[in-house]
Amino acid sequence: MAEIIQKDGTWVFDGDALRLTPGRDKNVSLLRRELGELLVPLAALAGISFEQGKKSGRLRLRLRDGADPLLHAAGGRLTEPHDPYQLLVEPDRYGVAEYFVDEVRNALLLDQVPSGPVDAYLLPGPSVPLSVSAGDGIAHFDGEQVRLEWKWQAEDAKSAAGPRTLPLADIVAVEWQPTIGLENGHLRFTVRAAPSKVPPKYDPNAVELWGFKKDPLMALVAAAVQARLPHPAARAALEDARAGEDTSTPATAPPAPAAEDDHDALLRRLRELGDLHRSGVLTDEEFALAKQAVLKRM
Repeated sequence: MAEIIQKDGTWVFDGDALRLTPGRDKNVSLLRRELGELLVPLAALAGISFEQGKKSGRLRLRLRDGADPLLHAAGGRLTEPHDPYQLLVEPDRYGVAEYFVDEVRNALLLDQVPSGPVDAYLLPGPSVPLSVSAGDGIAHFDGEQVRLEWKWQAEDAKSAAGPRTLPLADIVAVEWQPTIGLENGHLRFTVRAAPSKVPPKYDPNAVELWGFKKDPLMALVAAAVQARLPHPAARAALEDARAGEDTSTPATAPPAPAAEDDHDALLRRLRELGDLHRSGVLTDEEFALAKQAVLKRM
């Protein structure tokens, strides 16, 4: 087991998972404190690094694409104070940090964990029920529906219609955008069959954020909703399938390709699958299933 304890937090690695606990120091961000302890399975990791500095160092975890609904909902926009996968390290613990990195890297090599994307969330996301008050509204999420209530600062276009309730089944996407410079941030929900193009200030399905202390907490609401929506990989596969159906020609099918051409195409597909497997995009199980399907066609 490897462990590093700092004011910024405590990281523990037992060989199978990392337990990340935020510190109680006043400099630890509100988002990290509200998110609480995270258990990150080794299979969710793409890498780990340690950067030394004059006053402090920094441990960083890199997760595989699609493993964490929080990172997906934030879209890479979590700044350093709010990123739960970074840990500030004091100079007298640099040696411990380097040992910690070696232990995690050795485990990744021994378990042959690929660094490519995953097709299912490996972390559960923030727990529910969850309520956050920030910007011009209050967002509640109980796991089944989102309820948006408006503060007195909200525009009449929102407040006149009263609180907004969005069943999870009607939500197709969620987006969190922090305040950047003079541009306000937002938490926006895209609702099935009713996409909105209006600015978040007037959108009844969005909370406008102004850059205050509690704004980053809206990322937790976005992550909790995202964790219960279809995984991006599943949505991409569904869209591909629908595209294939739309381009089909039921009236007059084209002539079937020659057997030799079809055989060559299957051989190319086998080579492509092998490349994807070697690069870590496909797991051993996924590669075996895909290969078996191609061989049956041959």
